[in-house]
Amino acid sequence: MPDFLGRVLIIAGSDSGGGAGVQADIKTVTALGGYAATAITAITVQNTLGVSAIHPLLPELVEAQARAVLDDIGADALKIGMLGDAAMVEAVARILDSARKAPVVVDPVMIAKGGAALLARAAVTAVRTLMVPRATLLTPNAPEAAALTGLVVETTDDLRRAGEALLAMGAAAVLMKGGHVASDTVTDVLMTADSETTFEGPRIDTRHTHGTGCTLASACAAGLAQGLPLDQAVARAWAYTGEAIRRAPGLGGGHGPLDHAWPLRAR
Repeated sequence: MPDFLGRVLIIAGSDSGGGAGVQADIKTVTALGGYAATAITAITVQNTLGVSAIHPLLPELVEAQARAVLDDIGADALKIGMLGDAAMVEAVARILDSARKAPVVVDPVMIAKGGAALLARAAVTAVRTLMVPRATLLTPNAPEAAALTGLVVETTDDLRRAGEALLAMGAAAVLMKGGHVASDTVTDVLMTADSETTFEGPRIDTRHTHGTGCTLASACAAGLAQGLPLDQAVARAWAYTGEAIRRAPGLGGGHGPLDHAWPLRAR
């Protein structure tokens, strides 16, 4: 565990069930020894069975939250999650431009685990043009990669092709997540302009995977905030998230949350 605390500003939506969104992000950053601050983009009404309501906050309020944090506490990395619509994407782009030196992990959240849309269709173009080029690390799953690139993404090779397209759009690095690719093995591919690293492990047979993407992205952001090189930050995040899935407490009747606090009990 790095000695440096690592401040992470999380810009994302709230999950009342605590399994995803800002709640998962805060738990993850804290469990990995970092300091989490937030700018909340939306309040959602949800549990493990699904999302029943979404109430976006005004973009200017999100900007105000972020600037209050940056002007006082500061940030060693930023993690971007649920944005909702194009106006919010534009507001967050302005925030990122005011914190240029900090690495940015962008999780292009589009659909909740239960199927609810978390990004307006019209906002996909804004994410493509404003978030992707500002990403130090972009972490799309297969459906998100397909939406951003217009490519068919059904295999690991498809992930690589989509990753190359996203790098060409301006992302500094992409972690192409293979959880939606049909296989007994889950393969994620970390790609930059001149390197590729594969993370592979057996698929865990469980319904308790709510917030997996949020958790992985926040764990990556924590590592970057603590000064880890990209490949080490992703490797630690991958191991942390896998163990959090394996130790899931089994809460709720649907897609249950992970055990974000497992490192605290493992000490």
